[in-house]
Amino acid sequence: MRDKIHEYEAVAKAAELFVKSVAEGNSEHAKKLFTDDAVLFGILNGSMEHGSIEQFYTNVDTVGADSNFKARIDILAVEETVAVVRVLEEGWGGSIDFTDFLLLLKIGGEWKCVAKAYNQNSNTIKK
Repeated sequence: MRDKIHEYEAVAKAAELFVKSVAEGNSEHAKKLFTDDAVLFGILNGSMEHGSIEQFYTNVDTVGADSNFKARIDILAVEETVAVVRVLEEGWGGSIDFTDFLLLLKIGGEWKCVAKAYNQNSNTIKK
């Protein structure tokens, strides 16, 4: 069942922690969003990344902030205890565009991300 608008707003607020981390190059914000056992899947510059969300934190902290970074959050679905969010990123690290899909669960009344899967736009892949 589709949830109420206030839940969409709560999911968007949670997803903003992800965007803030990437924009500032500081994983501390995202650590409030992701569960400790969250997983990551995607292909970065032609190599598959998969495993612990710690890999994402390392990437964010290593790449750092970029003043030209832009992002858009789209809430695709909120169904009582599960939500799907798409985040469009442009200019991560100054050169990479991503589409991220975040899977959130409502745990203890709070929206937490349990999985992140992403696509790197093909025109930003380093050959």
